[in-house]
Amino acid sequence: MIAADGLCKVFVRNIAKKKGMKRNSATKEEFYAVDHVSFEAKPGEILGLLGPNGAGKTTVLRMLGNLMTPTEGEVKLVDLAGDEVTSVIEKKQKIGYLSGNTKLYQRLSTRELLRVFGDIYGIDKETCETRINEIFQVLDMESFGDNRIEKLSTGQTQRANIARCLIHNPEVYIFDEPTLGLDIISIEAIVSFMKKEKEKGKTVLYSTHYMEEAQYLCDRIVMMYQGKVIAMGTPQELMEATNTDNLRDTFRSIIKEEEA
Repeated sequence: MIAADGLCKVFVRNIAKKKGMKRNSATKEEFYAVDHVSFEAKPGEILGLLGPNGAGKTTVLRMLGNLMTPTEGEVKLVDLAGDEVTSVIEKKQKIGYLSGNTKLYQRLSTRELLRVFGDIYGIDKETCETRINEIFQVLDMESFGDNRIEKLSTGQTQRANIARCLIHNPEVYIFDEPTLGLDIISIEAIVSFMKKEKEKGKTVLYSTHYMEEAQYLCDRIVMMYQGKVIAMGTPQELMEATNTDNLRDTFRSIIKEEEA
C-alpha cells in the first residue's frame, strides 16, 4: 500500500509585470502545484490518477516515488508483509517508477540494460537472467529484447522502459502515462501486464489521459484539478454521481461543477 497524506508542493513562478515597473524587474509568487492531496492505493488494486494538463498529477507521482520532496505532508508505504517502510532507500527498492521522459542507454540492448540495473539492485546473475526471461515473456519482448534500444520503435522502447522498472520485482508500480502515443499491440501488452501484477497482490498507480482505458482498467479513480483532489471513487460510483454513462463525460461534468 502506498498513500499520499496531505501532500503539498509549492513552486515559484513569474507573474505579469505591472505598469511602471522597471524593465528588468521580475515579480514572483509562490503557488501550490499540489494542494493537500490525500489518497491511498491498496494492494491488489489499480488506481488511476486523472486530470487535465497542469493538474498536479506528475508532481504527486514524483513525490510518491521519492523523487521529489514534499513541501508539506508525507508518503506512507506499507509492504506486502504489513510492515511500514520508512527508509527512502528501502522505499525506492519497493517501487517501480516510470516517468514520461525517462531516457535509456541507446547503445545497449534491453537485455544488457536489465543486467546493468540488476547489478545496481544487487541481484545475483542467475536470478537476474531468470527474471529477464520472465519479463520478456510478460511484455512480449522475445523478438526484440537483444536489439539495440536505438533501433526500437516507440512502443518497443516503452516496453523496454517498463522492463527496467520490473527487474527488482517491486511491490508498487507508479506509471506516468505508460501508454501515451503507443500502438494497440504495445498498449495491450502493457495493460495485460498491469492486470497480471494486480492479480499478484501488487499495487499499481498510474496517470493517463485515456478515459476509456481508465474506465476499463481501474478499480478506483482519483480526479485532480488545479492541484487538488476533486473526486474519488470507482468508475461506476463516479458515473452514477454525475448521471453519465462514460468516464469522459463524468470528468467533464465534475470539472464544469468545480469551475462553477
